[in-house]
Amino acid sequence: MCIVMMRLNCSPMWSVVSLLTLLLLPLWEMGCSGLSFNSVPLPPVGTYQRSCEGGAHHRQRRSWVWNQFFVLEEYTGDEPLYVGKLHSDVDKGEGQVKYVLNGQGATSIFTIDENTGDIHATKRLDREEQAYYTLRAQARNRENNLPVEPESEFVIKVQDINDNEPKFLNGPYSARVPEMSPVGTSVVTVVATDADDPTYGNSARVIYSILEGQPYFSVEPKTGVVKTALPNMDREARDQYLLVIQAKDMVGQMGGLSGTTSVMVTLTDVNDNPPHFSRKSYQFSMSESLPVASVVAKIKTLDSDVGPNAEMEYRIVDGDGLGLFRITPDRDTQEGLITLQKGLDFETKSSYTLRVEVSNRNIDLRFLSLGPFSDTATVRLIVENVDEPPVFSLPLSKMLISEAAKVGTTIGTVSAHDPDSTNSPIRYSIDRNTDLERFFNIDATTGVISTAKPLDREVNAIHNVTIFAMESCKCSYSCIILITVTDINDNAPVFAIEYETYLCESARPGQVIETISAMDRDEPQSGHRFFFSLTAEAAGNLNFTLRDNKDNTASVLTMRGGFQRHDQTMYRLPVLIMDGGSPALSSTNTLSIRVCDCDPDGAPQSCGSEASMLSAGLSTGALIAILACILTLLVLVLLIVTMRRRKKEPLILDEERDVRENIVRYDDEGGGEEDTEAFDMVALRNLKLVRESGGKTRRDVTPEVPSLFLSSRPPPDNGIFRDFIWDRLKEADVDASAPPYDSLQTYAFEGSGSAAESLSSLDSLSTDSEQNYDYLSDWGPRFKKLADLYAA
Repeated sequence: MCIVMMRLNCSPMWSVVSLLTLLLLPLWEMGCSGLSFNSVPLPPVGTYQRSCEGGAHHRQRRSWVWNQFFVLEEYTGDEPLYVGKLHSDVDKGEGQVKYVLNGQGATSIFTIDENTGDIHATKRLDREEQAYYTLRAQARNRENNLPVEPESEFVIKVQDINDNEPKFLNGPYSARVPEMSPVGTSVVTVVATDADDPTYGNSARVIYSILEGQPYFSVEPKTGVVKTALPNMDREARDQYLLVIQAKDMVGQMGGLSGTTSVMVTLTDVNDNPPHFSRKSYQFSMSESLPVASVVAKIKTLDSDVGPNAEMEYRIVDGDGLGLFRITPDRDTQEGLITLQKGLDFETKSSYTLRVEVSNRNIDLRFLSLGPFSDTATVRLIVENVDEPPVFSLPLSKMLISEAAKVGTTIGTVSAHDPDSTNSPIRYSIDRNTDLERFFNIDATTGVISTAKPLDREVNAIHNVTIFAMESCKCSYSCIILITVTDINDNAPVFAIEYETYLCESARPGQVIETISAMDRDEPQSGHRFFFSLTAEAAGNLNFTLRDNKDNTASVLTMRGGFQRHDQTMYRLPVLIMDGGSPALSSTNTLSIRVCDCDPDGAPQSCGSEASMLSAGLSTGALIAILACILTLLVLVLLIVTMRRRKKEPLILDEERDVRENIVRYDDEGGGEEDTEAFDMVALRNLKLVRESGGKTRRDVTPEVPSLFLSSRPPPDNGIFRDFIWDRLKEADVDASAPPYDSLQTYAFEGSGSAAESLSSLDSLSTDSEQNYDYLSDWGPRFKKLADLYAA
């Protein structure tokens, strides 16, 4: 006898399977030992179990054979969902057997009727949360709760429904593809996942389609590979596309769920556009004074590509300025920069024409069929004239002038020309900063340099003078003139040093007591040659003689012996020295010879007046004592004078003597224009006095000179002003502490007198003319008292 447990579903497919199962029941009745029907390969069906007893063969009893139970997920009915039924062959329907359920979800999700064995699901299940539950079933005796069957395990599998839409977990996407790519070039692969069961039905079978982005792109339905759909997509026309990709389950059939994602496709650049100039000809102007390496022109080149595909190369292919100009690309803007390689000269050439070529640095061979990736243009460069300063024929000139040259002697001529085509006249001048003493003059029109003062080679042998050349536009240029003053024999020879000659009392006749030499400030080209002799007055003396050594030295010798200090302590010997110049110059130099007491080796011990004092009986110790007494007296006198001065001066200055805070008042009315005591008017009026003093008189000291202008007032002479300004200018030029030479010099010089005469009445009594003061009465009552005084 077999006990059958069955679960039926209302699905038509399941009904057919259930009918097939009932037809197979007779096979179990034939007594196949252990035969069980597994519902795994069939649609969900309950479990069938058979236990055979008796028959031709004895079989071991099998109690429970379990298969899977199936329950539909997301059930939303009001009643618990029936899952299946458990039944044991021990159960005779008398109520002695109860069924117990244990395992995952027992009592919480799944319940069993202990009397009938019916299993129900009390909650809505989600396969995506848990796909199956493992439970254990057991039949027990109701009275003693002892198992009547061994515990067996079975599985309740949650059957999937299409309740999850496809999702793009990695979206949205961004992709890049080169422009001009052929049709079918892969761009990106999109992937959508479906949480439904992929092993059952079509709930997880996804199909891809493109919603937005046609006709430029397409997508493979099964793989999700996005590809280009149009050829020759141009980045320069459009560089970005937004695609919307849809993924739909149930193999794209109606009723399936779907999800979407976006793909931002960017076209990357390729070198498919040749460069070209915006114009076929350009014209630029440039100044001829531009320094070398200056940028004279910038040429803009058009190229729709970007990045490395837009990098340019330039070159000058033809023209008349191939060696004068160079063109290179600007790294940032890719413009063509034309730079100057040599200096320009408007007078030599006023314009240049160049033919320049531009090409891409990186060429894509795939697009050479679109045309040559280069272009040419003509560039005309106009040189603008600049008024250039004059140019000297020689920037450094050397001239010679004898120091014997008279004032006004021509030294040489400098020459400069205007490099401009206008050929403006040139005027010359001397930079007085290089000729402070004004030794030289230059003719402003001819450039002839002449002497303005006598020259002395011994004072300054070389003059470094700067000459300015200036044209009408005030443009100036300078050159340097080295004027070398040549020597003449204008200095007589003298002793080379100041000789101190000593003569021992024990000197013998013919003994050399001094060797003298000479020096001459002149520098003859052939060298110095001196001749020594005694003067005519000294030639016949009996004490000394002179011997010329013929080597620019001379020796002084004694003619006798027995010199005594008591007789004469000093001898003076006049020596005549003559040079070898033409004409020869000579001078008389006196050699002083002192008679001394010498030791046996000839070294002088005592000479002159000191020796006389010693001979009078004063020893050296006595002389030292006398000197010490004199020094002591001097120190005492100085101390007394110092103490008296300190007593007279107060230690602290009182407020009246503090000159830093004193306000000095003078109740003195000035004398107007004739008040010459306030400052030194003589220094302004008497120019001759200023010249004689050399401009060294202090302006803040009033010289005691009586006023020279009391009554006579001649009209001012313009010559006085001119001489005054000239002297002050010269004084400022040679004064190293004066302000800069371009500063404003102001001189408070009023001239010789006022044309309005003096308004003072102090000298009115000295005049013989009668004056009428009746007009004072007409001035009003305030002047009545004054009118009465003068009327009297």
